Amino acid sequence: MTSSAVEIQASTLAGYADASRLRQANDQDWVLGQAPAAPRVHVDLGSGIGQLLETTLERCPSLQRAVGLEQSEHRLREAADRLRRFGDRVRLRQADLTRPEPLEISPDLVTMTSVLHWLHPVEERIFAWVGQHLAPGGTFLLTTYHPARDEHGLGGEDDIVREALVALGTDRALVPRLFAEHDVLPIATRTRDAEGLHRLLEQRLRVAATAERDAVVQVGSAAEYEHFHAATFGDYYSRMVEPGLRADFFRAVGEAAWRRQRERGHVSSMPVRLWKTTTRG
Repeated sequence: MTSSAVEIQASTLAGYADASRLRQANDQDWVLGQAPAAPRVHVDLGSGIGQLLETTLERCPSLQRAVGLEQSEHRLREAADRLRRFGDRVRLRQADLTRPEPLEISPDLVTMTSVLHWLHPVEERIFAWVGQHLAPGGTFLLTTYHPARDEHGLGGEDDIVREALVALGTDRALVPRLFAEHDVLPIATRTRDAEGLHRLLEQRLRVAATAERDAVVQVGSAAEYEHFHAATFGDYYSRMVEPGLRADFFRAVGEAAWRRQRERGHVSSMPVRLWKTTTRG
């Protein structure tokens, strides 16, 4: 059986440059607006295809070293192509952020945007890593999304996936069980609430300031969202359906999102929080 184009995209997380425009493109200016005026070393945790590093390198002539830590080989290759023009100012490394390894540098700027939920339930490991590596007086900037969740812990993208599974024949009441049976922890559950995150951060760092805004996703077609989902979430959710139904699953996700767009004027809207933290003491 031949995989569909969107299944291949999901397996490689390809097309993220286009997908990020729907949810994260506006985060860059917001995040870097809180960065030090003249950073020397920037580490981006979960650096993806290198977009945030590229922007920092373009805007900050003071930057001597930009380091990206990313788990996906496919995204690292795309990042290497994107950042090649900056030469030896850039270092990219494959890394599992749930088990972060030491680096022989002390960055004065560390960022992590829209990544933390993937580290659940061991987020404190990366906070400890940042606390150990951040230069005295340095800044760690973190963004977290906080979708509303129901009594089953589902919310945000989980709701769209639930609609897709129902469209494929799953009884709506059985969807939470399907998540559990396939060890798919809902994204809304993966994101800790703001109070819990504040407590975790304060164990290793000092929360200097927070800001919040609504992140609104809008699309122009079902196909656009289908590819957004594949590029952003890969095959995380699609493993809940049989291999022969996975192309149908992605298509149903796109159709569910497009229905929401037509009915509500957007696919989703949820708070995103920016945390500005510094070293303790």
